[in-house]
Amino acid sequence: MSIRIILADDHKIIRDGLRSLLEKEDDIQIIAQADDGRKTIELVTELTPDVVIMDIGMPGLNGIEATRHIAHEFPKVKTIALSMHSDKRFVTEMLKAGASGYLLKNCAFEELATSIRTVVDGKTYLSPAITDIVVDNYIRSTPDTQPTVYSTLTNREREVLQLLAEGRTTKQIAIQLYVSTKTVETHRAKIMKKLDIDNMATLTKYAVREGLTSLES
Repeated sequence: MSIRIILADDHKIIRDGLRSLLEKEDDIQIIAQADDGRKTIELVTELTPDVVIMDIGMPGLNGIEATRHIAHEFPKVKTIALSMHSDKRFVTEMLKAGASGYLLKNCAFEELATSIRTVVDGKTYLSPAITDIVVDNYIRSTPDTQPTVYSTLTNREREVLQLLAEGRTTKQIAIQLYVSTKTVETHRAKIMKKLDIDNMATLTKYAVREGLTSLES
């Protein structure tokens, strides 16, 4: 039986390249593609794949938040991060969110194929460079005194922050999240208060630095 996979990346050329390579493997089948986190969740809900290959920097809802949702709602679905980010912050948060693997986009194709089969077997797969980061983080682990966007804001506040940073209006965010504009304004006020930030330019820089959005799309 083939391993059923969803590819999630906001760059079509990357999705098409991955699909072309992966479909040459006899035991792998690409069943769908998504270009943002929300679409990925919709497809997982509809198709229940075995594995999601997940980019981190996607518009609307980033890969970390999408992975968190999938891990909670569909614990049997494995997620592998395929990202350009090797920063400890992204690796740590992706693994905390429930990812079963983490690879860098400059890895060899054979490594990606191996990682897919590894996580399907119930194991975790990390690129060698990522392993060093995780081990170093473990060795140096001390109680977190440095607040991050994940320890400071709620899930919904992070969603609102990402959309604000991507230039969405209050009305657009309200429609996308199925809430009132007043609720969005309340979230924005709480976000700014918690982060001690009083303008959108600084808020946007913060969202990019913390990996909520790359603003590339």
